[in-house]
Amino acid sequence: MSKAIENKQVQVQEITEKFQNASSVVVVDYRGLNVAQVTELRKQLREAGVEFKVYKNTLTRRATEAAGLEGINEVLVGPNAIAFSNEDVVAPAKIINEFAKKNDALEIKAGIIEGTVASVEDVKALAELPSREGLLSMLLSVLQAPVRNFALATKAVAEQKEEQGA
Repeated sequence: MSKAIENKQVQVQEITEKFQNASSVVVVDYRGLNVAQVTELRKQLREAGVEFKVYKNTLTRRATEAAGLEGINEVLVGPNAIAFSNEDVVAPAKIINEFAKKNDALEIKAGIIEGTVASVEDVKALAELPSREGLLSMLLSVLQAPVRNFALATKAVAEQKEEQGA
């Protein structure tokens, strides 16, 4: 077997492992972005622990087939970049969506969220979710509401009793 074929097989195996280990993946078309913009996007993604790579589409298609994610192959045409996140499911979608709002040239094509192929709409919906801290604070306020209302009602009853007694 030739050295080139062996190298490609190794690359396909690497990409397959990234797809299998990633909690979320976002595929984007980066045509029209200049070097400074791509560098800025890479920096933002790197700070969030997201890997942003460009692979040949044929190698990526083989990797998605090996990983059982063939549904994403239809968007793997033209120049693509792929963002892999192993920890935070929301981070790549949120960062790329925000960047796409400021730079019209960046186009979200599809994604994979926890092993399920996701459409552009799904990726954008994921990006619009509040952060984990925001969701926790919403939950906390919902949990506090009944206690707060009980305290206010108790105070109102106590004040009413005081007025009647005086």
